Amino acid sequence: MLKLNLNYFSFILFLNLFLIIGELHPQEVDIVPYLKSIENGNVGQAKDALVNLKEKNPNDPSVMFLDAVLKENGQEAIVIYQNIVDNYPKSKYADAALYRIFSYYYALGLYDTAREKIKQLKESYPESPYINIADQNLSALEDTVEIEKSNAEEENKSLPEEVYKFTIQAGAFTNLDNANYLLSEFENAGIFSRLGEKTVGGTTFHVVYAGKFEKYEDAENFLQVVNSRFKLNGSIVPIPTK
Repeated sequence: MLKLNLNYFSFILFLNLFLIIGELHPQEVDIVPYLKSIENGNVGQAKDALVNLKEKNPNDPSVMFLDAVLKENGQEAIVIYQNIVDNYPKSKYADAALYRIFSYYYALGLYDTAREKIKQLKESYPESPYINIADQNLSALEDTVEIEKSNAEEENKSLPEEVYKFTIQAGAFTNLDNANYLLSEFENAGIFSRLGEKTVGGTTFHVVYAGKFEKYEDAENFLQVVNSRFKLNGSIVPIPTK
């Protein structure tokens, strides 16, 4: 399994950019102190503050962004980030939210969607300080896709037909407990599953894989069932190498 370690991109960079951009949107709640608390490991303080912020400013996009940052379930966070991009495109965190969406789809292996998000970032926010970061990520993404494609082709050539080639990438979580919960859901249902990891933008995602299949068509049929039954947005991927 490939890992993309983007050391040049960290939460500190997010904070520095927020401090610069924040002056352009004085009407939004200042969440930088809470983002700093998270970066310093004091997540509880940020969570406590979020409760009051949401009560007083439920429609503030900055508060929404903080809420998404604190989400341990990647899918829940993406819903919030997308809401910011769609309904608050002039928010000081809209481009950061869009970049976070890209990171999530990349971690899930939904590369076409990830490319579209980077394209949207460039078109909607041409002055965004995240453009350079996105360009570097796009280059790394293309390299990763080519390597994975090559590995999959070599595996198909060298291994017997009965060897399983595909699996379902069912979800990606920053919180290991949430990943283990989904894993247990599959196991209780009698579905083969396993955990893997991907690191994107300095964040490690615990990726849950379900099922193993010889044929792509079998994986497609199973994907429809598992997405519907467990309310997921999974994708078919080659079985990761260890």
